[in-house]
Amino acid sequence: MRQPSTADGASAAKSHDLSATRPSATRCGRFVREVLRGQAQVDLLPSALTGLVFSIALFAAGWRYGVYGLTGAAVGTGTARLLGVDRGRVAAGLEGFNSCLVGVACAVFLHADHLSTLLIAVAASAAVTVVTAAAARLLGTWELPTLTLPFCLTATALTVAAPGFQHVWHLSDAPAALPGTASGPTALGFTDLWHAFFANVGEIFLMPQWYVGLIFLVGIFLADRRMGALACAGSAVGILTSWALGAPADQVRQGLMGYDAVLVAMALGGLFLVTDAWSVGYAMVGAVTATVLGPALGALFAPSGGHAFTWPFVLVSLVFLAAVPAFPRLRRATG
Repeated sequence: MRQPSTADGASAAKSHDLSATRPSATRCGRFVREVLRGQAQVDLLPSALTGLVFSIALFAAGWRYGVYGLTGAAVGTGTARLLGVDRGRVAAGLEGFNSCLVGVACAVFLHADHLSTLLIAVAASAAVTVVTAAAARLLGTWELPTLTLPFCLTATALTVAAPGFQHVWHLSDAPAALPGTASGPTALGFTDLWHAFFANVGEIFLMPQWYVGLIFLVGIFLADRRMGALACAGSAVGILTSWALGAPADQVRQGLMGYDAVLVAMALGGLFLVTDAWSVGYAMVGAVTATVLGPALGALFAPSGGHAFTWPFVLVSLVFLAAVPAFPRLRRATG
């Protein structure tokens, strides 16, 4: 038998090394896609490309937000893998979006510059996987999705509890406040309108900058033009409802009054119901309802220092989906 030459041996060794590293590279690439899909699933989309655009949007708002968003999505996805969650859910990004939002919320409300905030974000992003499993078990009885309920539960607990711990809360005053009546001008100028239109999309990730919302909206359209159109319709409905009811212009401009309407419009009109005239109309009614419910929940959580987060979206969507079997003109989407 011929002995391989040095060149042959080097070639064989190189081939062996490459074949050994391919599975690792494949696993790494798969994990990256799952993490990016987790970011995209914040807006109900399973697209890794959209997740990448969303990550760019967070970094445009501030590099710390980008890091916390990716860290949250990665920790949530990794924890789900470790605990043996159904591979289909993990691959679709369904185990990464609540943890992504938890990570961003920690950066926004607990100050991203502190090591304690990063550690809490990592722990909470892992814990939300357990909350997601519990919520899925309970809501699955009625064939209802978890949506961002795990995020809302986890983030509310964090923000309410944080002022009670000196190593966690880094402000001199607690955020608790008594609810008050709306004040300030309500008239919306042209700049207010288009800022609000994009900021409504950005505030889903707790980002009020209009240009960040614009990047998010581009990501939505890249994944699904129908969902992009519904996001635009929901944003417009949120602005119109807020203006008609006399919401302060500053809150409307920052997207604080319309982000739940965007999510409700996409969920009811484009994902969980078959898209037709009836479901879109139903979704717009839901968007109006979520806009009205936002200040109510904000006032409810204010005395304890909490925030409304996406509670209006979750509650309105679950109620409207639970009611669907009573309305023959509406059809649940399958698959």
